[in-house]
Amino acid sequence: MRSRWSDAEAAALPELEGMLYASRLVGADPALVLWGGGNTSVKRVERTALGDECWVLRVKGSGSDLKSVQVRDFPGLRLDLLARLREREALDDDEMLAYLALCTVEPGGARPSIETLLHAWLPARFVVHTHADAILGITNTPHAAEWTAQAFGDAACFVPYVRPGFTLAKVIDAALARQPAARCVVMEKHGLTTWGETAREAYEATIELCARAEAFLRQHARTPRPFGAERVAPLPAEERRRVYVALAPTLRQLATAPLASAPDGSPTPGPPDPAGARPLYRVLRFDDSPDVLEFVSGAEAERLAATGPATPDHMLHTKLRPLYVPWDDPTDVAAAERVLRAAWDRYAEEYSEYVRQGGRSGGLQEAAGGRVPPALLAEAALPRPRVVLLPGVGMVTLGRDARAATIAADIYHHAIWVMRAAEGLDRYQSLERADAFDIEFWPLELYKLTLAPPPAELAGRIALVTGAGSGIGRAIAQRFAAAGAHVVVTDLDGAAAEQVASALVQQHGAGRAVGVAMDVTREESVNAGIEAALLAYGGLDILVSNAGVAPCAAIADLDLATWQQSLAVNATGHFLVARAALRLFAAQGRGGNMVFVVTKNALAPGKDFGAYSAAKAAELQLARVLAIEGGPLGVRVNMLNPDAIFEGSRLWSDDLKRARAASYGIPVEQLPDYYRQRNLLGVPVFAEDVAEAALFFASDRSAKTTGCILTVDGGVREAFPR
Repeated sequence: MRSRWSDAEAAALPELEGMLYASRLVGADPALVLWGGGNTSVKRVERTALGDECWVLRVKGSGSDLKSVQVRDFPGLRLDLLARLREREALDDDEMLAYLALCTVEPGGARPSIETLLHAWLPARFVVHTHADAILGITNTPHAAEWTAQAFGDAACFVPYVRPGFTLAKVIDAALARQPAARCVVMEKHGLTTWGETAREAYEATIELCARAEAFLRQHARTPRPFGAERVAPLPAEERRRVYVALAPTLRQLATAPLASAPDGSPTPGPPDPAGARPLYRVLRFDDSPDVLEFVSGAEAERLAATGPATPDHMLHTKLRPLYVPWDDPTDVAAAERVLRAAWDRYAEEYSEYVRQGGRSGGLQEAAGGRVPPALLAEAALPRPRVVLLPGVGMVTLGRDARAATIAADIYHHAIWVMRAAEGLDRYQSLERADAFDIEFWPLELYKLTLAPPPAELAGRIALVTGAGSGIGRAIAQRFAAAGAHVVVTDLDGAAAEQVASALVQQHGAGRAVGVAMDVTREESVNAGIEAALLAYGGLDILVSNAGVAPCAAIADLDLATWQQSLAVNATGHFLVARAALRLFAAQGRGGNMVFVVTKNALAPGKDFGAYSAAKAAELQLARVLAIEGGPLGVRVNMLNPDAIFEGSRLWSDDLKRARAASYGIPVEQLPDYYRQRNLLGVPVFAEDVAEAALFFASDRSAKTTGCILTVDGGVREAFPR
């Protein structure tokens, strides 16, 4: 741990008297804070809207992330009004929030941090609160107070665990009155609070104390193997991925199985999804990093995993505990799947019992106090793990989307670090179950979930699009990503696929797309593409089979190789991709969706287009049969018949344009206008138009439609489906 402070960088970001810069420095260090966790503040004189000057506390708002925090994320509150609460002996959460709202200096700002009063009552101008791993390694032990005293002496004021909010602020206020020379507060199972008269002083106090904690943990480590001897030896990398790919469909099936609510409000297994329902936790993330493998393979992993979270902030993303799968030999996939299913069922039973037992404030409804929307409360209480530990293989995290799954993984890496440190020093200890329950279902924490925007139409769905490096495929990938989908962009040109995926990630966020080279005519390449989807996201919901070629020649002049290439790409390629997707959909057991990009030529062939039209007609018939066979599995299959998509299309090569223009006896530059004039609406058709039609078939708007042909051609009479 070292200071990263730079006076030049601080001068370039002077907002909030340097606290904005200090906050981002803290947020950028993964050893200091969790996603969305930690908070910072500054006290300063400001002029109010009424023209008078007063001391104002600017404190990081609830739910914002320190590494990217903005000035707008620091609501301002009048310090003189906050000081009045120091005289109160008790204050419930609703009263506190109502009072904080009255103290704000501008309306409509972010909700102040739960720790606002702690920041307000500390006399220093700048305050930094973190969940530093090294501090938690000391405080998440049975003898936390003694270790804290040894590590920091009188510099630290140790506070036993108290739920954040008014009570914690009061406890710290009283403790510092008894220990006024303390330079920091160490909170059991919660973290560290430091302060200073400048932003740099507060930041570097955090760094100094965390560095001391790291050194203390190294010096007092009692064992080099805190996770015990290996119970299951880590498999070689390729074998780990093989096992995960084989089990991912089962994991996704279990994770997306719907639940209903029992009369007492507890979740119970429900009926299969109605058409169009969007199950939670669709996206899986596989992680076999060295620290994960060391932990999950150790003899103590099951005990430690069951102990509980390192801090209250872990609860929101990883729940009470992960699911540990107690297999002995994961290489026998069939046996491993049975162990996984049994462990999942046990987890659901135990978690449901934990919810029924409740916490210190009572049961689920009492804890929520009627302040949490029922749907949000039901989601929070689902007996499903967010983290699955696979001995010898790795860790799987589950989320609504790739970002949520990544956050859960990141937080559990922190948990592993803390468990290693605590076990090395003493013995890892978590919150008591009743305290954990009160945090997990605490409205002030669940509030952070309400900050998420409404889900987009394809939120959490995983789509694989073939031929997506250009033209129609690229437009569909772009439209699906804009609608919230995670997109596996595949193309024979791997570089083009990666370029499209990179642009989608840049526009929509990390993890939203991956680019994969795929030759749809080769079975092994198709299988590799499906495996890439499993490794990236854990499964598949939507297949858009789009890749194609368009050879142009009269039948008398057509050579066998060209004919066979058209069949290989335009017919067999669709078969190989669809068969692989159908098998995966069946293994997931949650239905699926296929959209075939065919062509108007399948119904209305054109002169010199025999190889193309015949192969595309085969594709259309394949899709119809798939609709028949996929229906009982909940798999919908629909077809798009576009025509004359010129812009951005590799299908319309210069040679093809010249050949088609020659067939119609017109100059090549008149070809787009010729196609426009021949459709009934007299309009040009673009790839984006086809993408909108694909979105309709991929979305819940067409939930009761399968085996359908939708034309996107401006109205070509000869190509009417009926």
